[in-house]
Amino acid sequence: MTVLLGCIADDFTGATDLAGMLVKAGMRTVQLIGVPGGPPPDNVDAIVIALKSRTNPASEAVDESLAALRWLQQAGCQQFYAKYCSTFDSTPQGNIGPVADALMDALGTDFTIACPAFPANGRTIYKGYLFVGNELLNESGMRNHPLTPMHDASLVRVLQQQVSGKVGLADYSVVAQGTDAIAARFDELRAQGHRYAIVDAVSNQDLMAIGAACADLPLVTGGSGIALGLPENFRRRGLLDAHTVADRLPATGGRRAVIAGSCSMATQQQVAAMRAVAPAFHVDPLQLARGDDVVATALAWAEANLGQQPILVYATATPETVRAVQVQLGVERAGTLVEVALAAIAQGLVRLGVGQLIVAGGETAGAVVKALGISGLIIGPEIDPGVPWTAVLHDHRSDKSSATPLALALKSGNFGSEDFFIKAWACLP
Repeated sequence: MTVLLGCIADDFTGATDLAGMLVKAGMRTVQLIGVPGGPPPDNVDAIVIALKSRTNPASEAVDESLAALRWLQQAGCQQFYAKYCSTFDSTPQGNIGPVADALMDALGTDFTIACPAFPANGRTIYKGYLFVGNELLNESGMRNHPLTPMHDASLVRVLQQQVSGKVGLADYSVVAQGTDAIAARFDELRAQGHRYAIVDAVSNQDLMAIGAACADLPLVTGGSGIALGLPENFRRRGLLDAHTVADRLPATGGRRAVIAGSCSMATQQQVAAMRAVAPAFHVDPLQLARGDDVVATALAWAEANLGQQPILVYATATPETVRAVQVQLGVERAGTLVEVALAAIAQGLVRLGVGQLIVAGGETAGAVVKALGISGLIIGPEIDPGVPWTAVLHDHRSDKSSATPLALALKSGNFGSEDFFIKAWACLP
């Protein structure tokens, strides 16, 4: 069967988030890590290629995204999706805009949308302004993000700084009228010479209507929310079975662990909740900078504490602590030290028999997945909105086909309820 939807995500947790939404909407979906070297998997409706390009230099992000697009085109995909964070994480120069421009040029299209809304996780857009819960983006915790602090909630202004064409708005007065009105507004903006439309959305119903209005767009850009409305377009054309069960995972087992690298407010709360009930080990970047063998110490601690209950290894800290460390070490060095250490700890945990692993934070997830040599993931049941369990495709730990696969939950730093690390295990088959 032809792959229907080809997706390019700018980080690993965002890719899993998107893949989970597609599975929830009935599309059999796999997540591939980086641009594959071989043919696409069989019996899938959607493929999500996970890149680690959110904070790369823009030229690198563009090159990687175009390589992913070429592979997805060769796989026969009928529509394409550029996925970024629901908080529109970027710098004034990119990478959202430059990547979108390049993909549009490669596809020969002159119009697309930008809609990072994800109401189930409190990300809504009204009059072009992005809200996180009840706060404007620039007044939320995202103003303190260590890599991509967001200081403007106007998505029209933010995107306009990054792209070559005009950015317009399909505001809520249009969206509330439904699919036909949204599509008419797209036509109007295109006729006026706009290359992009920021689209308001405050509910899943809005996302469904917007998705339907995007049926004929070669490229859609947004967070994972718009994915709710796209599968139905393929069903209406008789290309997608209405009765497919898409979220089945093979049985998994082994010990359980959490690795948390994100310093977002949500992950801070999740770490605090788990520390109250489970063994926890803190990774200190200043110790790493001094040359202390933190990885060996963490793994010795883990071996002594792994048992019936999950364990937690975390570098999560408050914004004040993060800033103090960055002043001493520099932003890039501090981040790299932690990523490398957590990735090495993940490798050690798997060797110690961890078969069910949660990783929190997009940069951390990218480092862990690469360190484990994972090439793809099967998407399974949702734990919380935007965060499914997955199982490793072609498990890297054994050449035996009967090997129990490694279960992974790759969680965006800002996602999940306070008890996420505690309740997630109950969702596994």
